[in-house]
Amino acid sequence: MSKKKDKMSVLQLTMITAINMMGSGIIMLPTNLAQVGTMSILSWLVTGVGSMALAYAFAQCGMFSRNEGGMGGYAEYSHGTAGSFMANYSYGVSLVIANIAIAISAVGYSSVFLGVQLSPVAVGLWTIFTLWLATALNFGGASITGKLGSITVWGVIIPVLGMSTIGWFWFSGHQYVTAWNPNHLPFFTAVGKSISITLWAFLGLESASANMDAVENPKKNVPIACLGGTIGAGIIYIISTNVIAGIVPNASLLNTNAPFGLAYASMLGPIAGKIVMALMVMSCFGSLLGWQFTIAGVFRSSAVEGYFPKAFGKVSKNGTPVLGMCIITIGQSLLALMTISPTLAKQFNVLVNLAVVTNVIPYLLSMSSVNTIMKSENVPEGKIKKTTFIALIASAYSLYALYSSGLEPMFYGSIVTFAGWTLYGFVSHRFDVKKSDKDKSEELIA
Repeated sequence: MSKKKDKMSVLQLTMITAINMMGSGIIMLPTNLAQVGTMSILSWLVTGVGSMALAYAFAQCGMFSRNEGGMGGYAEYSHGTAGSFMANYSYGVSLVIANIAIAISAVGYSSVFLGVQLSPVAVGLWTIFTLWLATALNFGGASITGKLGSITVWGVIIPVLGMSTIGWFWFSGHQYVTAWNPNHLPFFTAVGKSISITLWAFLGLESASANMDAVENPKKNVPIACLGGTIGAGIIYIISTNVIAGIVPNASLLNTNAPFGLAYASMLGPIAGKIVMALMVMSCFGSLLGWQFTIAGVFRSSAVEGYFPKAFGKVSKNGTPVLGMCIITIGQSLLALMTISPTLAKQFNVLVNLAVVTNVIPYLLSMSSVNTIMKSENVPEGKIKKTTFIALIASAYSLYALYSSGLEPMFYGSIVTFAGWTLYGFVSHRFDVKKSDKDKSEELIA
């Protein structure tokens, strides 16, 4: 058992949780939020409450669930093996899509940094190249990926924290108010339009309880760290994106592929803007590197469980699922070509909405299992009622996020979900037939 001095403090776990959420999710946010205007701060507040409810419920799941496999293990309590499969499947698909959006962010910042104007097709081709480069670099194993990620994450942390602090010296209240609702959208339309974009920034909060064995007094500190990390990341998101809206005109934000670079160029000159762009390209690629490895790990563990084809479970001598990585990247390459849009920001938006829709499915499966998880572990009734109520809030927010994503993402997300149920039908004999035989044997014995 680990000694207390080897454990993380609640402050350290809170910081790690916030940093994991920030990743590369923030770097294109100002451009996408500019479609609504500074009124999007209301969406941040709605998403902040919803994300805190999700974080708290996931913390409780992590503490009381006896099942392995993260959200798949949580879903199994109420939805059985089929629910576990769907949670793993939809989460894996969501990560596949989300990584294309991260690669597009890297391409966007790189093009502005190098002063190159890319056509929609060129954006798609460079996105594919970036994905394959990240995949190839992952062949070296987890240790190399981890070391690079711990360095590159500072490429986003430094500019974002800088914007949240020194950016106020260039902030214009008049410009911020002018950009409140530039497209004169109805109130609820405006708030809903940016819900999926703000939720995108918080994706990954479900991993906050993964480090519970490494923290002191986990039953007390994990919920604190989950909520604290979510609140911390939310404050940084809200401040940095709204400060930029008061520095750079809304029309300029709408037409840039590197909003943070443009903001720093406006504040400190073009050289500072270039440095920030370089830092964010570095961070974005480091994040892509880590997430490509993570996706392969998710697919590998699902293959071991018998959910996915055995090809995803094969590993090289250093334990890396190289074949699985290549299959996943082929799929990402095709999807990058299929979603080519008139502008980089439009393509990013399409992918983000689809990633949010597919990621919300395991959220809903997990939230609906909270009550069963806690009852199974004989948790006090008062605690069960409190956590179940919070899980209901999280579920309501998740359903609203689905609605706000729009008809097109919901349409494609539905096809992906139905495809998942179909795929489960072809592998369910591995679980359901055995279970049926076991039940018959028990009946005969009785």
